[in-house]
Amino acid sequence: MVERFVHIEEVTGSIPVLPTMDNFCTIYLVRHGESEGNVGRTVGGNPPLTENGKLQATETAKKLKDIPFDAVFSSNLIRARQTAEIIAAEKELAIETRDIIKERDYGKLDGSNIEKLDEKIREARAGLEKLLDKTKLNAVYPEGMENNETMASRMITFLREIAAAYPGKTVLVVSHGGIIRAFLIHVGFGTYETFKTMDITNTAFVKISTDGVEFKVLGTDGIKTPEVVY
Repeated sequence: MVERFVHIEEVTGSIPVLPTMDNFCTIYLVRHGESEGNVGRTVGGNPPLTENGKLQATETAKKLKDIPFDAVFSSNLIRARQTAEIIAAEKELAIETRDIIKERDYGKLDGSNIEKLDEKIREARAGLEKLLDKTKLNAVYPEGMENNETMASRMITFLREIAAAYPGKTVLVVSHGGIIRAFLIHVGFGTYETFKTMDITNTAFVKISTDGVEFKVLGTDGIKTPEVVY
């Protein structure tokens, strides 16, 4: 399992500091379990977990049962909160929800099926192939759909706040596949080409160590790319 160390001073505008192990926060960033939207192949909305999604969350809870979490956060969407509740059931920790780490805003395409979404953004995707990676993240999508850069910035802002509030602690964060993918692309955990088809399976997670300036990806579970499988 390869560790990757990423500096994001240019993203945050912060004055760089020399990180120490004492002020690093360990974050387990988890995608929610299977939702009714996943099964129905629709995007956006606020669907709950399926029974299979609840089982997936239970299996992830077993994987993380020995992790001494100090706090638990989730997206304010029900599928993420349900997942967090199941994973943290035996931790006796209150779950705090945050709008800032919810899934992509699909604008007028919210609730659309994936086939319609693909049709609407096919032209935009074709244009992306001609752009540099940084420009691709900032590309404008149709129908008011949020782009990857905006999503990544939301996640980074949130993780910086967590790192500042919980130095030396371990935190569980449950969010969504799209915003996790955008974050990983943004901080350089692979290239756009590697990650554009990245498969973040339901309840996949990323283990991160950060002081809010440096982001070190310690490992992943359930995330697959064409080039790397963890």
